[in-house]
Amino acid sequence: MLTVLSALTSLLSFRLRSRASLELELVALRHQVTVLRRQRPGRPQLFAADRLLWVWLYRIWPKVLDAMVLVKPATVIDWHRKGFRLYWRRRSRRLGRPGIDHEVRGLIRKISTANPRWGAPRIHGELLKLGIEVSQATVGRYLPWRPKAPSSTWHSFLRNHMHDTVAVDMFVVVTARFRLLYALVVLGHERRNVIHFNVSPHPTQAWLAHQITEAFPWDTAPRFLLRDRDASYGPTFLNRVQAMAIEQVVTAPRSPWQNAYVERIIGSIRRECLDHIVILNERHLRHVLAAYFDYHHRSRTHLSLRKDCPEPRPVQPPSAGSVIAFPQVGGLHHRYERRAA
Repeated sequence: MLTVLSALTSLLSFRLRSRASLELELVALRHQVTVLRRQRPGRPQLFAADRLLWVWLYRIWPKVLDAMVLVKPATVIDWHRKGFRLYWRRRSRRLGRPGIDHEVRGLIRKISTANPRWGAPRIHGELLKLGIEVSQATVGRYLPWRPKAPSSTWHSFLRNHMHDTVAVDMFVVVTARFRLLYALVVLGHERRNVIHFNVSPHPTQAWLAHQITEAFPWDTAPRFLLRDRDASYGPTFLNRVQAMAIEQVVTAPRSPWQNAYVERIIGSIRRECLDHIVILNERHLRHVLAAYFDYHHRSRTHLSLRKDCPEPRPVQPPSAGSVIAFPQVGGLHHRYERRAA
């Protein structure tokens, strides 16, 4: 008797329902049949489109849960809540930085192609000097892909440098005839400028002492001189430095990171210059180093100087003219300036 009454009640409720609700229920039932037809042995396989359809049906007609057989009604409700959170997360996200025009994108690719050893920080520094305001991340996004990107060799930076401090170090260069030449670099910490350099096949104590005198004539001697424990800095060199009232700061054994600024510029000299040139003789090496240091001081932007040069470069507004490239260091690098047509 109860079964008959239940069937009659279901029949009456079916007759009294609207046509729209019946059609929505049929859509839900037919889609479940479709899911079962494509089912493999085991648990029914649901795709994102299935979930979106049932969430949409639940949104416009919540009673569709009564027609759900493959999943629990609570599952559909949970999908709807997740969709609501995702919707407002996408609506509330930041728009990001504005895009850059086609001309600037082309200039970024042009600079990167002409200077394959430059990364996003260096190119970003050049753009700032050309009056183009973009972020470094944006520059990196538009760089052309390279099979092997240049990697940094020196990772250690001396954080606490002193205002009146210089560093000295030597490095070896092999000539075309396999002779060894020794290059001395005297670097100022404040602006990362090369105060003095010279080349010798036999750097004696007397030669090194003379280079310090050449680097700091008259009353220009710094207060501190940072160096390593190379045996070339013998008594003659030590006496000369002491006579000039310079206090020496000697690094620990096998600790190049303690003299990081000069070690880094030596690494830059190799990566950006000497690794791409065959040195013929002592005179040739002096000429190459002079050209590189001129580029280093006047054109090359530095991270530690907030994308400026040791000799500050003015920022040129876009109204100053078109961008023109000037080869530096025999074409290994370029300086970019705006010039009126």
